[in-house]
Amino acid sequence: MRRRHAWLGFTEAFLVTAVILSSLGARPATAADAEGPRQPILFSHKIHAGDFQIDCQYCHADARRSVFAGVPSVRRCMGCHQIVASKDPELQKEVEKLRAYWKDGKPVEWVRIHKVPGFVQFPHKRHVQVGLACQTCHGPVQAMSTVAQVAPLTMGWCISCHSERQGPLDCVTCHH
Repeated sequence: MRRRHAWLGFTEAFLVTAVILSSLGARPATAADAEGPRQPILFSHKIHAGDFQIDCQYCHADARRSVFAGVPSVRRCMGCHQIVASKDPELQKEVEKLRAYWKDGKPVEWVRIHKVPGFVQFPHKRHVQVGLACQTCHGPVQAMSTVAQVAPLTMGWCISCHSERQGPLDCVTCHH
């Protein structure tokens, strides 16, 4: 019995320490403060998700059925851009880059923006299935010309969200 009790104390101490340490790595708090990495194609979520109000899951269709949201294939993008062009010459140059990837049969090598540590399992589909808006974790992407990580995605941040929304708090929910 004492051994089990000591184990629980160690586990609690570990979790408190992990929450404190994970909160120290916080990223910018607002989309206005954040700047994302330079991508091979200057893709604007502000135009696609904002101006044209294309739902996140149209392009990131795997989010509702997979652990990963995934990035859209060139084929998905070309579904629209075979016929859609931009009146802005600078934006049209980016569409032409996309068409070159299509012609060459190569995927766009996007720079990853949102990442959790390898020892964490984050199933997008569970979050989508309970009705959590993508913006909860990814910020107001519909207002971002360049997407950046605005939430820290730390253990403490996730636990706070789970606590507020009465989500599971068992370690094995994310660590297995």
